[in-house]
Amino acid sequence: MRDFQSPGRSAVFATNGICATSHPLAAKTAIDILQQGGNAADAALAAAVLLPLCEPHMTGLAGDCFVLLKPAGREDVVALNGSGRAPAALDAAQLRAAGHASVPLYGVESVTLPGAVDAFCQLNTDWGQMPLAEILAPAISYTEAGVPVGPRTAHDWPRATHLQGDARGFYLKDGHALRPGEIFRAPGQAEILRRIAAEGRAGFYEGEVAADLIDSLRALGGVHSHDDLAATRCDYSDPVKSSYKGHELVEHAPNGQGATANLILNILAHFDLAALDPLGPERAHLEAEATKLAYDARNRFLGDPDHVTRLAHMLSPATAENLAALIDPSRVLPDPAPLSEEVHRDTVYLTVVDGQGMAVSLIFSIFHAFGAGLASRRFGLLFQNRGAGFTLEEGHVNELKGGKRPLHTIIPAMLRHEGRVILPFGVMGGAYQPTGHARLVSNLLDYGMDLQSAIDGPRAFAENGTLTLERPYPEATRAALAALGHKVQRAETPMGGAQAIRIHASGVLEGASDPRKDGCALGY
Repeated sequence: MRDFQSPGRSAVFATNGICATSHPLAAKTAIDILQQGGNAADAALAAAVLLPLCEPHMTGLAGDCFVLLKPAGREDVVALNGSGRAPAALDAAQLRAAGHASVPLYGVESVTLPGAVDAFCQLNTDWGQMPLAEILAPAISYTEAGVPVGPRTAHDWPRATHLQGDARGFYLKDGHALRPGEIFRAPGQAEILRRIAAEGRAGFYEGEVAADLIDSLRALGGVHSHDDLAATRCDYSDPVKSSYKGHELVEHAPNGQGATANLILNILAHFDLAALDPLGPERAHLEAEATKLAYDARNRFLGDPDHVTRLAHMLSPATAENLAALIDPSRVLPDPAPLSEEVHRDTVYLTVVDGQGMAVSLIFSIFHAFGAGLASRRFGLLFQNRGAGFTLEEGHVNELKGGKRPLHTIIPAMLRHEGRVILPFGVMGGAYQPTGHARLVSNLLDYGMDLQSAIDGPRAFAENGTLTLERPYPEATRAALAALGHKVQRAETPMGGAQAIRIHASGVLEGASDPRKDGCALGY
């Protein structure tokens, strides 16, 4: 239990349904939908389509999503891949010939086709209870009228330094980033939502919206086509799983990087973390070393699911045992080979559980802040730069090819115990996400933290030769890690965010939301 004399927040308990998101209006919208008779799929969709307005730097309708869903009355988990592909006419060889060592981060070459809307429509068709028009109505109203900019969103908005052309008019106010309390409107996106409400998938992937997308990309020099857009389809897959302390971590399969979180926990299972100080140098060191080893495997093995060939090896207990044997408590391993591709920076995550037991874990992103910094001319849709997640290395599993999906860093998760889903959750924060998943699970299972405390606790992340610690870490821990050989720095910004809902055996729901974001958990 938290110290009620110190700053903090309490978890939210309810019995009929809970939503945890990174913005209060989205959480409230989800609860409204549940109270109107919708289920968790309906509520998650209603919240998700509002977040591009509440956090436009984090996500957008022209982005991608991944979903894990536990149906009501069942304990199996369904995975839905709503990520888009590279345009058919684009190829790594072309970019190598043009002198590029990597996909231009903020160029039209980085723009992949938007997959989220197709997945949202499929989610509604297969799992929803309410008509799409009713689900989208709150977001349409808010998007037309506008919402006040939240403190964390305003803090992040100045990162929009790469906004170009039409995007500057849609996402800046008199040339500057919006400030806390200023109203942000997106009437063009309200019109898109109205078309999706009336026509479903066709309202986005056909007609005037599709023309705006493709014509704008072609005007920017892109090779995207209407055939590419028409071919964009989500698909279902089996999740990947691993065991830790009698629990099962369920992650989305590639092209997401969920298997990286599975591997980190598989490695850490060879150490007695519970005997260590949760904020001490020993735990931070072991986690950092496991992260390096697991991310090296990710960088070599993961990419488009049609091209991944060594997933079973990555998830094998023998692989984790061999990697754990490389970790020395008294020295620092070298970092893995540096990536030539970019890693994700910004996203939104939400989870909803309803009173009938359906649970949804959904993550939705445009890759970097404001994506590629490019927007469609008529409706102001931000283009994601997810294609910068490809490598140009010839023969690599994640090499850019037309029609391929890039390696994604966004990952929804669920935790299962004795065959029962007990925790849909997600941890935002770019490349940190797999480490964040492992740390949240460890906080709960190794240290017995309550759900909100497990989310609130300070974070550490080893990346690119540096071990970054959030400010609440004790100075003694920082000094000990530095003495061990780590290059240690204090975090300049918070490490992502997290949302989670614990499903108690009694039927009571417990929601927790990260104070690093503007959001909250709400229930009824």
